[in-house]
Amino acid sequence: MAMIAAIALLIDVLIGWPQALYRRIGHPVTWLGRLIAVLDRSLNRGRARGAKGALAALVVIGAAAWPAALLQIWLGPWAAAILAWPLVAARSLDDHLRAVLRPLRRGDLAEARAATAMIVGRDVTRADSPALARASIESLAENASDGVIAPLFWAAIGGLPGIAAYKAINTLDSMIGHRTPRHEAFGAFAARLDDVANLIPARLTAGLLALAAGRRAGAAFSTALRDASAHRSPNAGWPEAAMAGALGIRLSGPRVYADRVADEPWLNAGAADPGAGDLTTALRLYRQAVAILALALIAAWAF
Repeated sequence: MAMIAAIALLIDVLIGWPQALYRRIGHPVTWLGRLIAVLDRSLNRGRARGAKGALAALVVIGAAAWPAALLQIWLGPWAAAILAWPLVAARSLDDHLRAVLRPLRRGDLAEARAATAMIVGRDVTRADSPALARASIESLAENASDGVIAPLFWAAIGGLPGIAAYKAINTLDSMIGHRTPRHEAFGAFAARLDDVANLIPARLTAGLLALAAGRRAGAAFSTALRDASAHRSPNAGWPEAAMAGALGIRLSGPRVYADRVADEPWLNAGAADPGAGDLTTALRLYRQAVAILALALIAAWAF
């Protein structure tokens, strides 16, 4: 199974998911999103919304995992690795963060805000340079886990059906796992399932970022151990705190959403606010962390 993960990562790093292909057929995650939206509209009403939400989640996961399992059996592991490729987002994440970094370096806050708004849910219309860097670095750390390390972990564990099931769970959480009046009950099962699916990968991501930090590995590890539990998410705090410690900056803290201000605690409180240079370093640490995992996958495949 490590071979499937390693090859999927290699293809993604080399070519990503080409825009021409996206325009023609979309993307597997968008296909899952359409199914989730249909189930949300049809089932999220009346009584027993929690049970209906659990049923919807199981339908979506089954719709992703069962065909993937059959394809892996019929076509073999090499074909399964190619089919797993679109479910890894290593290159896409790098591209999105570089789109923030370029205008941030130039001091073009308008363009940097527009690019940051593409990757975070908070309101950044009036964010200054440190706030934009902080939001982007947090997104990089969290999505390194959700979009790259976790899919590869589940591919290494369960092959194509493993990574397909994970992406279904993660997409469910992103669409219906929020604690809003509409999805408080309907999305509860999906949200808890996502917490479980990311339990190991989030901590693995923190470890990889710490290893990539070199001389600051100790600071990254200690910050993750000390501050991860302060985060509102049981998992996202691990890679974010590790990144904060590795860079010697503070992350999280208060942020503005469309309808509210979230007074979140700081990770690595007392450290300096980040700047464009820290975002550059964060991208380098991310790439090195992915490279370390790639070497581990290749070693597991070879031996």
